[in-house]
Amino acid sequence: MALVTTTEMFKKAYSGGYAVGAFNVNNMEIIQGITEAAGELKAPVILQVSKGARAYANHNYLVKLVQAAVELNPDIPIALHLDHGDTFELCKSCIDGGFSSVMIDGSSKPYEENIALTRKVVEYAHDHGVVVEGELGTLAGIEDEVNVSAEDSSYTRPEEVEDFVTRTGVDSLAIAIGTSHGAYKFTAAQCTRDADGKLVPPPLRFDILREVEKRLPGFPIVLHGSSSVPQEFVKIINENGGKMPDAVGIPEEQLREAARMAVCKINIDSDLRLAMTACIRKHFCEHPDHFDPRQYLKPGREAIKAMVTHKLINVLGCNGKA
Repeated sequence: MALVTTTEMFKKAYSGGYAVGAFNVNNMEIIQGITEAAGELKAPVILQVSKGARAYANHNYLVKLVQAAVELNPDIPIALHLDHGDTFELCKSCIDGGFSSVMIDGSSKPYEENIALTRKVVEYAHDHGVVVEGELGTLAGIEDEVNVSAEDSSYTRPEEVEDFVTRTGVDSLAIAIGTSHGAYKFTAAQCTRDADGKLVPPPLRFDILREVEKRLPGFPIVLHGSSSVPQEFVKIINENGGKMPDAVGIPEEQLREAARMAVCKINIDSDLRLAMTACIRKHFCEHPDHFDPRQYLKPGREAIKAMVTHKLINVLGCNGKA
């Protein structure tokens, strides 16, 4: 099976009440861990590459690694997606370079400029058989080149979504309902604390999601910044030389609820980084004599696989949906 677009994936996800996982990739081990999990569970999967990942690993390396994963997993649909493309030129480069899906993020621009830029990317992409994700509303947080303060973030305005989708022709729409990028998604002041003193983030705005779903029936919605920042990994990191106080993410039960609604794509990056980093930090502390990268990258890859397996089954609900 060759790379696919997300069109058929999202149709099945919408009608089936589940979401497809979009996992950010930066190197071989991450790609292997994700696709091994998806292959064993017969789950569709989106491998997504950020501008920062292209700068780190090189476009050609990443595309070839993904092509290898496709060849080794012929029974599952795999899409290759550009995450947070910020210019027409970047999107064009990925379209010309073999991606099957791109995101153009014009959410920081005035509304009409967002429409114009998004429409330009859509026209080029559709002419080349590639699908496009747009964004309305601005998520807070830090991830690669994305850096938005809480003060500059904004919820999606449901009254704009029909006009935006109609005028741009996008194939899916990322919305802002309270998710956030990175491992430090919320400040302590934005959260409450439970009986154990752990931070509890503010709930997602399902009222906005329901209104968007009402205005765009059957249309695939995307959630960015949807890592849950598992506290067991934060604890392992901190116990093994790390320093990540008050890292907190999106509760998984809220993401599962969103997946049962109009959300067909859920982006997960920080959780993979945390799982791999926790495993490697612990490995170095337990094996201070090790220096062969294979000695610590192999368990790191297994940590990625275990994390993705959990997400596919318990959060996304897309296992067995290939």
